Amino acid sequence: MRYIDLESELSKIKGISSEWIDKAKRRLDSLVKPKGSLGRLEEFAARIVAIKEQEKPSIGKKAVFVFAGDHGVVEEGISAYPQDVTKAMVENFLNGVAGINVLAKAAGADVYVVDVGVNGNIEKESPYLIKKKVRNGTGNIACGPAMSVEEAKEAISVGIEVADMAKQKGIDIVAAGDMGIGNTTPSSAIFCAVLGIEPEEMVDKGTGIDEAKLKKKIEVVKRALKVNRDFIKRADPVEILSAIGGLEIAGICGLCIGGAKNRLLVLVDGFISCAGALIAMKLKPEIRDYLFFSHCSAERGHRLFFEKIKEKPILDLEMRLGEGTAAAIAMHIIECATKIYNEMATFEEVGIIPGHDR
Repeated sequence: MRYIDLESELSKIKGISSEWIDKAKRRLDSLVKPKGSLGRLEEFAARIVAIKEQEKPSIGKKAVFVFAGDHGVVEEGISAYPQDVTKAMVENFLNGVAGINVLAKAAGADVYVVDVGVNGNIEKESPYLIKKKVRNGTGNIACGPAMSVEEAKEAISVGIEVADMAKQKGIDIVAAGDMGIGNTTPSSAIFCAVLGIEPEEMVDKGTGIDEAKLKKKIEVVKRALKVNRDFIKRADPVEILSAIGGLEIAGICGLCIGGAKNRLLVLVDGFISCAGALIAMKLKPEIRDYLFFSHCSAERGHRLFFEKIKEKPILDLEMRLGEGTAAAIAMHIIECATKIYNEMATFEEVGIIPGHDR
């Protein structure tokens, strides 16, 4: 695959207009309620209006894109599950029996799996399987780079292509999900490198490892940061991603870039998805305007991430499954915000003058 010109794609992204935000706020203030009484629903609604640049924004199709990839760092014994579970779970997604399938169905969203780096071939054929494998998993970040810079760019390009496809299909809301055994380790390393957080504060138990494995996992992240320090100190987001990231993290980064370019609503799921989103925001800060952070994971470091970027997630349900599950739940809230904006009556329409006794 020839990767997309990343600089060209980033140059197409513009921040949302303050004029559209102000226009949305004027309508929200005119609705039959005290000003600001619907809290963050009003914040979401205003941003949706500005993203869509429509007087009454329509929400069409919704989709969850689960990016899947394997990680060489699993050989360090940092996960509760073996690497072949990644492939098995992808097949579960395609069979419609996993947690993401249930929650996406409830939200009226389709689930696509993007094989950007699973170690092995997915045998099941499905129209919801997007085969864009860059390589069979990453290298062990505790020993050296996860992948080359070219491979990282190729995986980012996959995410951009997925966003382009979503736009062509009339999808308005895209959710970034992940599947990759061991992927909380490279995600933790990215947060540490980019945000200046110590591994002891960031690293947590992921899929449920014991204290001994947690201690080892912290040491593995420290080693990864040390052996890849030459890439990290240059502070180039793509180089950091190639050194200590993952193929599915790169794909999610690309979905954030492509989503912003296509003016889509992008729901970022949890810990791993936020690592991809962080790289995207470092490449182009305006991308943040298009991102809705779905939840705060039970991973302790996720809360630190939100503190560092001064962001408040939509939900806090102590979830840590990944797959895009919290993003699927957050879709309901985004849709509610849109419906409030579009369907609620104004004071003028019902003949009430605010502040006047009746």
